[in-house]
Amino acid sequence: MNETTVGEVIAALDARYPRAWAEPWDRVGPVLGDFGAPVRTVLCVVDVVPETVEEAVAAGADLIVAHHPLLLKGVSSVAPDTYKGRIVHRLIKADIALYVAHTNADVASPGVSDALAARLGLTRTRPLVPAEEGRGIGRVGEIPRTTLGELTAVVADKLGGAVRAAGDPGRIITTLAVSGGAGDGFLRAATAAGVDAYLCADLRHHPASEHLAAGGPALIDVAHWASERPWLDEVAAWLRAELGVTAHVSDLDTDPWTVHAVRSNKENQP
Repeated sequence: MNETTVGEVIAALDARYPRAWAEPWDRVGPVLGDFGAPVRTVLCVVDVVPETVEEAVAAGADLIVAHHPLLLKGVSSVAPDTYKGRIVHRLIKADIALYVAHTNADVASPGVSDALAARLGLTRTRPLVPAEEGRGIGRVGEIPRTTLGELTAVVADKLGGAVRAAGDPGRIITTLAVSGGAGDGFLRAATAAGVDAYLCADLRHHPASEHLAAGGPALIDVAHWASERPWLDEVAAWLRAELGVTAHVSDLDTDPWTVHAVRSNKENQP
């Protein structure tokens, strides 16, 4: 029985998430690894950090498929006394290859936003910002009638992490737009789509405030990691079915915000 190689997994991933679909500033595709080496086990992660690398080592992984690039910006050294250099050295010594599918996976169909929409139970979905052949950024779909307050609680339960919403908690929601990752660049698209609410990560104060003041849909802001984590399940299932490899998913929450608090309603507070 022939073993699947790193090069064969790369070819399959490139076919599913063509590198040409990535934004010009993005850095996707293979990062390191011997293309001829066998792949029996893959670990799918959102972020390549020391903790997820050690997960890969413990799992006996031959390849990491990551969403966020390790080397997004140019570097002049991967010396072991640098943060990213230590990661590169650890991967090479452990004989673990690394592949990245980022904005090319964001616009794919199925892709990151499809997995997010499915996790939240959206039906009759379509791209928020369409591209060719049914691809595009984000998804728009329908959900059972609910309120903004109720939907926010459901989102927290299904995605985890800190969740906040902007708008009338009693607003009726039957249509929802979602976009994995940072999404305030698509606020106008959400308004144009005519949805009741828009969910994404990393919403900033002024764009969100101006969006609501202009009558845009309610907003639900989730943790960046949480919005992209559902894709890992989808791509891992595809790797198992398509290539017959063992594929694990990292549940390590790599969101940098680890402490959350809500102000108590004590008297005499300013």
